[in-house]
Amino acid sequence: AWGWLKIAPQLRARQQVEKILRVLFMLCALVAIMTTVGIVMSVLFESIRFFGQVSPVDFLFGTQWSPQTALRADQVASEGAFGAIPLFMGTLLISAIALLVAVPVGLMSAIYLAEYAHAKVRAVAKPLLEILAGIPTIVYGLFALLTVGPFLVNIFGRGENGLLGVDWMSGATSVLTAGLVMGIMLIPFVSSLSDDIINAVPQSMRDGSFGLGATHSETIRQVVLPAALPGIVGAVLLAASRAIGETMIVVLGAGAAARLSMNPFEAMTTVTAKIVSQLTGDADFASPEALVAFALGMTLFVITLCLNIFALW
Repeated sequence: AWGWLKIAPQLRARQQVEKILRVLFMLCALVAIMTTVGIVMSVLFESIRFFGQVSPVDFLFGTQWSPQTALRADQVASEGAFGAIPLFMGTLLISAIALLVAVPVGLMSAIYLAEYAHAKVRAVAKPLLEILAGIPTIVYGLFALLTVGPFLVNIFGRGENGLLGVDWMSGATSVLTAGLVMGIMLIPFVSSLSDDIINAVPQSMRDGSFGLGATHSETIRQVVLPAALPGIVGAVLLAASRAIGETMIVVLGAGAAARLSMNPFEAMTTVTAKIVSQLTGDADFASPEALVAFALGMTLFVITLCLNIFALW
């Protein structure tokens, strides 16, 4: 009835509908933006509360991680130790191993699918490769704990009974275990993004290279990859952000020891794993032991944000 009353020769219905849709789209965009702002603010305010009790210098540059605060002030270690360097060392070490696995395998897979594979092979191989991206990370964690870890122990551990006769690895949980499995998880991210970027290189550049007498591999190395390099670097950095934020693979594959070490055969932990452990205990939510999780989350957010900005640039 309202519509019939509004109908008139001078009615500009299209303009009114466009205004309504514009407002609707703006509200949808604001929901996403305000949700992001709300997440950042909630973590930021709790981080400020934490830094009101613990020095930011001790947190960012401390090398001792022992956040268990005592019940009484006269007890030993009543203040706790909140040095985050061991956690960030474990995070960066595991992420580096993961990228050493994912980048070469993913990039070479993308080159094969984009430049060499037949259309029928590509139609089968690309979806199968991307199935890896749909596997839940908890399954990867179980794979690391039950399969990859014992396999690495048989190679790098058990002393004279091991395959190499060395005793470098004492248990299935280690930085190497988590890094290898995380690298497998990241392969479809690097491969899929790099494949799209390589396919976006104009065919005329390839034809010009062939016309100058270059072979297929020379064209890929000297024409296609340099043209696609900015996008490939962006894909690698986005995969690095994904690796830094991973939790379940680390919890099951790397252990929970906050250790400052460069040995990939030792058990270590990461920032995300400690965030989970600090918030799932029975500590008072207002205590530094619980609030440190927000400080870790805020620091991790800044690191991944910088990586994403650099990747976009």
